[in-house]
Amino acid sequence: MIRLRTLLLAVAGTALLTAAGYRVVTYTNLNPGQEVGAVVDEFNGVKVYYNGGVNNSEGRNLSRDGYNLGIKYQCVEFVKRYYFERFNHRMPDAFGNAKDFFDAATPQGALNAKRGLVQYRNGEAEKPQVDDLVIFPPTLFNPYGHVAIVANVTEREVEIVQQNPGPFSSSRARLALEAVDGRWTVAGSALGWLRPVAALSSAAISP
Repeated sequence: MIRLRTLLLAVAGTALLTAAGYRVVTYTNLNPGQEVGAVVDEFNGVKVYYNGGVNNSEGRNLSRDGYNLGIKYQCVEFVKRYYFERFNHRMPDAFGNAKDFFDAATPQGALNAKRGLVQYRNGEAEKPQVDDLVIFPPTLFNPYGHVAIVANVTEREVEIVQQNPGPFSSSRARLALEAVDGRWTVAGSALGWLRPVAALSSAAISP
């Protein structure tokens, strides 16, 4: 009985230490060379800000007329602000975590109604384009997923620009792009990408 109690106390203590460590790492700015809110990049005139710990929150960012752009300076805030400033695009559903931007029920090439954008699945017959919004799934240490904007595309690589990749990670990342039998796959477990309706001809949008 004493051994079991000791074991349970040890497990509980380990869990508490793990939780405390996770909070410190994800909520604290561990990079003394960067200040939260500093501009670290820019793409097509839209600024990318530094957020420190990936779970840090600096309050909600709203447009002048109240449209929700997201929590400063999370990844979602950047992609929504990018689409708002570059395309004057407002998502019908102005809330949700990064993982929620991909709708598993939306067919390939159809309109994602909550986001007001055309959705493509990774590994299907649609190559990513510059300005596409790429969605990544949750991971063990990131239950919210991740989103970024496509900055450049070649036959073998996709460059993304992102906000809140972590205190020591770059706002730019290059992911391998592979084409097999006309199907395009982006590395990094990407779920898929979204595209403005205005970027397509009406014939290219599935009903």
